Amino acid sequence: MSRAPLARLRELAVRNPHFSVALAVGALLRLIAMLAYPGTLWFAGDSYVYVGAALRPTPDQSKTTGYSLFLRALLPFHSFTLVTGLQHLMGLGIAVMVYVLARRAGVSKIWATAATLPVLLDGFEIEDEHMVMAEALFTFLIMLAMLLILWRSRTSWVTALIAGLLVGYAVTVRSEGLPLLALFPLYLLWRGRRSWRGWLVAVVMALGCAAPVLSYATWFDHVQGSFTLSRADGFFLWGRVSSFAECSVIKPPADEVQICPGGSPSSRTAPGDYIWHFGPVHNIAGGPVSIANDRLLRDFAIRAIEAQPLGYAKAVIKGLALSVEWPRHKYPDPGTVGYYNFTLYTQYIPNTKAWIAGGTAYQDAISYGHASPSRVVQPFASLIILSQRILYTYGPLFGLIMVLGLGGLVRIEGLRERRPRLAWSRRGGSMLPWVTGVVLLVFPIATADFDYRYLLPVLPFASLAAGLAFAPARVRPAPPAPVPPSPESERDDEARDDVASQVPGPLS
Repeated sequence: MSRAPLARLRELAVRNPHFSVALAVGALLRLIAMLAYPGTLWFAGDSYVYVGAALRPTPDQSKTTGYSLFLRALLPFHSFTLVTGLQHLMGLGIAVMVYVLARRAGVSKIWATAATLPVLLDGFEIEDEHMVMAEALFTFLIMLAMLLILWRSRTSWVTALIAGLLVGYAVTVRSEGLPLLALFPLYLLWRGRRSWRGWLVAVVMALGCAAPVLSYATWFDHVQGSFTLSRADGFFLWGRVSSFAECSVIKPPADEVQICPGGSPSSRTAPGDYIWHFGPVHNIAGGPVSIANDRLLRDFAIRAIEAQPLGYAKAVIKGLALSVEWPRHKYPDPGTVGYYNFTLYTQYIPNTKAWIAGGTAYQDAISYGHASPSRVVQPFASLIILSQRILYTYGPLFGLIMVLGLGGLVRIEGLRERRPRLAWSRRGGSMLPWVTGVVLLVFPIATADFDYRYLLPVLPFASLAAGLAFAPARVRPAPPAPVPPSPESERDDEARDDVASQVPGPLS
């Protein structure tokens, strides 16, 4: 019995040699990272909140802590090595799902493998997986939900429910996924719009998406006193508009004058940096994440967008442009970008400020991991640093991936008639991953600011969509001349149609 799975794995590796090599290289890079930095890496603030909320479960006012529930489940092992090891496995699992979906749609083995490389080899993806951060879990959950939906041409209500629960939990892990609560059910509704069963499946998935989010909001209401996921939406949106807001144009009411960004827009730092250093916002009574001040900051931000729509549009476009530029900028500030790179220095974990109504960041790290929170081991650290500097998704390449994904959605018709026009492509399955990638790219930029870390959940879905652009088009052949069927041939045709409806494309 024990030899059968190994034999099956060997057979799969032999049948898929390109992907097997890429997967092995990706696994090796992740192993080097684990040897170079035993335990985990830290992102100041966010990581401290997540660990504190895992030790003392509570919803945080400024960010959703669904990721802390994952950490809480692993708490009995007291091992950050286990946490990062599982997150690295999630990264590899995401690549496997991208490959399997591409092959199932008929994409060649070479192009299907190419679609996995941004996930397997990107040094920033690997570094993020090695941090106490939510992106790896979030991306894995969304990709797993997508696999369940795209695996068959018809989705059962049980599958839709499970996929919905995965998406809903993912939103409590990373609230930037909120638009996906509508996107996934709408995709099922669009795909099954011609039958009542398709509508039912879409409704079931919507209920599955809503259940974890409503449960978290109820928990937040019980602890923090408001039925929401966090009270920082206004704070971050205020930061977004700080890049263009001019109070002489906005003319805010008296109660909002105190939060007008100082100086001219050109004199301010990037929103991701400015929100933490503009004193008046933090000095207002109750802080920026109280119920009243969250509403105050949101009202000002909406007023700024209404008064300066072109300024808002330019700010979003600038963020999108940063995603495709090369070389990378130190945006939003050098300190933040520094956390996204492997280094030769051990990290300082503060032992002064309490997080999540309890111990300091250092005390929580020791309590959770039972070990020193930061170590660097040579020569592995130098190897993974060199790898990250060379192997990552350069901005122009990211732009090309997004364009290829869009190409999988449309085709040009009418060339022979000299009246070219765009039409929806008949390549199956590429719409959901591409739109998911676009939503995960644009939504954070539109509501907060551009950050290179926000690109990491986009890459797998954009790459899958780009890979599906190379799937063979599904063209219905012309119907043959009618021939009176025999009873036996009718039964054979029904059997073949049933199999075809269950297996939309090749996998081997």
